[in-house]
Amino acid sequence: MAGSGGRWTRVKALAAQERVVVAAACERFIAEILKPRFLPEVRRTSFNYPIDILGKWRGSKSSFIIRYRSGFAENAGEDFDSAFTRLDDLEECLAETRFEVLWRRHTGQWWRSQASVTLEEALRLIEIEPLLQPHT
Repeated sequence: MAGSGGRWTRVKALAAQERVVVAAACERFIAEILKPRFLPEVRRTSFNYPIDILGKWRGSKSSFIIRYRSGFAENAGEDFDSAFTRLDDLEECLAETRFEVLWRRHTGQWWRSQASVTLEEALRLIEIEPLLQPHT
């Protein structure tokens, strides 16, 4: 189950082949859209700075993650990840694969942005909706 704006929904794991297709599409989207737009180059600072945008599976969920590196003297060079958007497969949509698109609040809670969208629609939403985009 996933929390989405105070509402709980059932989610299921994608079949292995579906997961491969979704992962490949997300990786292409990251490489062709997100990285050129939000992280064309790594700029070191004395604070935390973004060094990569990647996708990662967490159970049955596909997360979009920004990786930061610390520039602070006490932990310089240490990396950490921060998820900014997540796709959850909807169990009730058996005819086709559909997702809930969630964004992560500053509190760490996930809130639903859109429900029951195709993968293509979800990626388009990430491309155009500032709430779903990485903060670099």
